[in-house]
Amino acid sequence: MSLDPILQKAITPTTWDLTRDYHSFANSDEVQVTHLSLALTVDFDVQTLVGKATLSLHYLQEQVSELWLDTRDLTLLSVTTLAGESLAFSFPETSAVLGQKLVVSLPHVRCDQICIHYKTSPKAQGLQWLTPEQTAGKQLPYLFSQSQPINARSWIPLQDTPKVRVTFDAKVQVPSGMRAVMSAMNHPEMPPDGQFSFQMEKPIPTHLMALAVGDLAFQAIGPRSGIYTEPSMLAAAAKEFEDTEHMLDVAESLLGPYVWDRYDMIILPPSFPFGGMENPRLAFLTPTLIAGDKSLVSTVAHELAHSWTGNLVSNATWRDLWLNEGFTTYFTNRIVEAVYGKEQAELEWVIEFGRLKEEMTSLPKHRQTLPANVQEGDPNLAFNRFTYDKASMFVHDLEHRFGRRDFDQFLCRYVAHFAFKAITSEVFVEYAKQTLLKDHSDKITEAEFLEWVYGEGLPAGYCGPTSSSLDKVDDALACFLQGKAASRLTVKDWRVHHWQYFLTQLPEVLSQVQLMDLDETFQFTQSTNAEIACDWFRVAIRNHYDPVLPALSAYLVNIGRGKFVRPLYAELQIAGYHAELAEIYAKARPGYHPSIQVQLDKSLGF
Repeated sequence: MSLDPILQKAITPTTWDLTRDYHSFANSDEVQVTHLSLALTVDFDVQTLVGKATLSLHYLQEQVSELWLDTRDLTLLSVTTLAGESLAFSFPETSAVLGQKLVVSLPHVRCDQICIHYKTSPKAQGLQWLTPEQTAGKQLPYLFSQSQPINARSWIPLQDTPKVRVTFDAKVQVPSGMRAVMSAMNHPEMPPDGQFSFQMEKPIPTHLMALAVGDLAFQAIGPRSGIYTEPSMLAAAAKEFEDTEHMLDVAESLLGPYVWDRYDMIILPPSFPFGGMENPRLAFLTPTLIAGDKSLVSTVAHELAHSWTGNLVSNATWRDLWLNEGFTTYFTNRIVEAVYGKEQAELEWVIEFGRLKEEMTSLPKHRQTLPANVQEGDPNLAFNRFTYDKASMFVHDLEHRFGRRDFDQFLCRYVAHFAFKAITSEVFVEYAKQTLLKDHSDKITEAEFLEWVYGEGLPAGYCGPTSSSLDKVDDALACFLQGKAASRLTVKDWRVHHWQYFLTQLPEVLSQVQLMDLDETFQFTQSTNAEIACDWFRVAIRNHYDPVLPALSAYLVNIGRGKFVRPLYAELQIAGYHAELAEIYAKARPGYHPSIQVQLDKSLGF
């Protein structure tokens, strides 16, 4: 991996400061932004936001002459004090990974607020602009943000680091007939003048800044929860996610009171690059979760669990992302167990472990630790199976060793102790040493604990989860591989997770006759479940089962979720489908989120 020159200059592996956020230019150890007041005008014609950001400053040191902020492709129109006095500013450093460092010269007389007038680029990596044709309703355009990990800086000039928390208020002007929503308190009423007002009085990390604008309807699904989405998807989404209020109750029983007041969700267009994004008070979700049978709603539980582990207790740097994602993946499983039963929770846990083992075969050993080795590169690389699933296996292992009752008490105290704080891996380890390991020294040694965190791969002797519910799948798979026709396999009452396991356990090489038998019997190519379709397409591609190509092309054009599109393009590349890949990508790329475009352009060589 070639290093970004700015990052290479700042760091060598022997001089890493584990408390520093290497993905921010901000001088947040000298002065911190504590409140952000935004005024935004959404212009769909030129695909830009025209904005004014008023930053409230808290000085940590006496003599501070400059404020360093993070930006990416922003055009600054002016920088002033609140009284209107112009302030000099410059962009002394530019990085392909980090964007542009904005340096504002502060006046000799200390000022507590500065105002920045600016506009975004149509190519802002944190914003996706959709034409009416790219929406379900086909009548109005659509805009949504994705700030995590470091793209809030592409639509707001700020200290874009999880180490700094801000409160914010905003006024957003949108075209007539459209609705704006943010990661703040949203109100179902539509203002007649198209100006929406928002307030987030609780401090949040900047990667949780979120905005969406479109033809959005709302339906309550509980006293504290509701759905925003395009009108045509509202009924299906409300039905699919009707258990959200129950999930909230379960999560509170595990982790303590829910402090964010409401848990609303917005179902975004298919180009949304993630399964979900835990923006407080308004979780962003992909429509690929609407399977019609609630089989994929664990993502809702995941984003909800982030309300405690991620939004309340946050990673201090992107190296520490496992503290967010590992604990949240574990809590997701606990919520699923309480709401949908132990069998489904076990199945999802086993599938997690399968994904982890698959990634272990391709990721270099030195990157198979929990703290992600991303200081010298793109923090998007931290979003891998070790950050989620190895970390989740670690937390499950701790529960197994200490017992659920004692471990739950530790987790509840942990969340309460670090509420509204950002912590590093080392802070967590020290806290565990002084609490969990001290109180239960007979259950795990410090060396075993540290091996999970800093060791490569999985600890020796770790066996991973199992589920007796998969025995019937193993039996069916064995029968099929011994020559039994697919139509004679016993698959009654299989859940989605059984089918996922079946597909991922198929051998690397299958004959065309076997593939055709499976497809004709189970209609995998026509599956409307995005997870099953993706797993099947991967099997088909590596075995050159060409009948899937038209459906695969439609799938990749219509879905922009990174979890699906990245491995499918990789499979096409490995299998030698170069012409087909280029043709599909040319059609699909305009509909992908800018962050996915950047990643795929690089990996595919476009």
